[in-house]
Amino acid sequence: MNQEAQGRTRPGLYVQAVLKWLGVSLVIGVVCGLIGSAFHMGVHKAELLRGAHPWLLWCLPVAGLAIVGIYKCTGTEGLGTNDVIDAVRLGKPVHIWLLPSIFLATVLTHLCGGSAGREGAALQMGGDVGAQAARLLQLDGRDSRTAVLCGMAAFFAALFGAPMTAAVFAVMVISVGQIYDAALVPCLLSALAAFFVSLELGVEPTRFAVTVPELTALTLVRVAGLAVLCALVSVLFCRGMHAVEHGLHRVLPNPWLRIAAGGAVIIALTLIFGTDYNGAGMNIITAAVEQGSARPEAFLLKLLFTAVTLGVGFKGGEVVPSFFVGATFGCVAAPLLGLPAGFGAAVGLVSVFCGAVNCPMAPVFLAVELFGAEGLLAYALGCGLSNMLSGYNGLYSSQTILYSKLKAQYINVHTNHHHAGQIHPDSPRDQGSLDREKSGD
Repeated sequence: MNQEAQGRTRPGLYVQAVLKWLGVSLVIGVVCGLIGSAFHMGVHKAELLRGAHPWLLWCLPVAGLAIVGIYKCTGTEGLGTNDVIDAVRLGKPVHIWLLPSIFLATVLTHLCGGSAGREGAALQMGGDVGAQAARLLQLDGRDSRTAVLCGMAAFFAALFGAPMTAAVFAVMVISVGQIYDAALVPCLLSALAAFFVSLELGVEPTRFAVTVPELTALTLVRVAGLAVLCALVSVLFCRGMHAVEHGLHRVLPNPWLRIAAGGAVIIALTLIFGTDYNGAGMNIITAAVEQGSARPEAFLLKLLFTAVTLGVGFKGGEVVPSFFVGATFGCVAAPLLGLPAGFGAAVGLVSVFCGAVNCPMAPVFLAVELFGAEGLLAYALGCGLSNMLSGYNGLYSSQTILYSKLKAQYINVHTNHHHAGQIHPDSPRDQGSLDREKSGD
C-alpha cells in the first residue's frame, strides 16, 4: 500500500474506533446505570428495613442458605470478582447468571445484617453486562475484554458517583504495572453515562466535607507517618480476609453448614459489639471523616465482621469495608501524630484502599472526587507510600503485579503469592508469559 493510501486509511481507522466505542460504551453505561441504580436502591432499602426491623438479623443464617441455593441453581457457585479479572486478563467467559445471583445475594446479605460493601458486586455485575454486550454485538476477543472493563467502570461510577476513579481503577486493577490505555476512553465514556443515568434516577454521589490543614512540610511528614501505619493496616486487612476465608473453608467444607454457622457467628458478634459493623457502615465512615469521631477498636471489629461475612459465603464487596477500616483507623491515629482527626480519616480511607487494591492512581482520583482537591498532595503522598509499603498483598488473588514496587524489575506475580526478587526480570519464561497475556493467548 502506498503512502497516500495509508494516509487515507489510518484516519479512517481512528474515526471508526471512536464511533464504535462511543456507541458500545454508551450502551453499556446506560444499562449499568439503570441496573446499578436499582441495585443501589435495593441495598439502601434493605438497610432501612433492617434498621426498622432489628429482628431481621436473626434471619441471617436462613438468608445464607438462600444464597447458597441461588448460586447452586444458577450454576455460579464459587464465582466472584477474581473471575471477572480473569475474563479481562485471560479472556475467560463471564457466566450470564452471575448478575442476578450477586444482585439478590448482596441485597439479602445487607437485609439481614451481613457486613459487606457494594463494589465487589458492582465489579461482577458490571463485568457481566460488558461481557454479554460484547457477545450480543459480536465483538472480537480483544474488544470483548475492553467491554468487560467498561462494565466494571460504569457500575462503579453508578454506585459511588466517581466516574474518573471508576475508569482509572478499571484499566489499572487487572495487571499492576500495565495500563490498558486503549480502554481508558471507552471506560470513561461508560462511567460518565452510568453516572448521569444514576443522577437522573436519584442516586446521590458519595461526597464528604473535609477540613484540610495547611500543607506545610511538617504536615506532610506527619501524613507520611500515618501512611506507613495505613500500609500495615492494609496488609492486616488483606491477610485477615484471606486467612479467615481459607480457614473457614478448611474447617467447614460444606457450604450450607458453613454459611449457616457464619450467620450465627455474626448474630453473636452483633449482640456483643452492637450494630455499627453490620451492612456497609457508611454512617460510621461519614462520622469519622466529617466529625472526627470513631472508636479505637472500630477498624479491627469491622475487619472481623467482614472477614466472617464474606469468608463463609455471604455476598458483597471488600472495598467499602476497606474504606471503613481506613477511615476509622486514620481518625484515631491522626491526632497521635498531630493531625486533625477528620483529615486523618480521609487520608486513612484512600491509603488503606490503595494498599488493598495495589492501584496508586485510582485512590488519588477517588480522594479528589470524594473530598475535593485541596488536600491532593497529602492524599497522593499517603497513597504512594501505602502502595509501596503494603508489599504484594491484595484483595484480588487473580490480580497480577508485573513490576516490583521496590525497583525497576519485571516480576509478573499474582498478589498474595510472591515477593519482589523471587523471579529474575530477564527470565524468558516470565517475558513469555507477559507476551502471551498481551497477545491474548
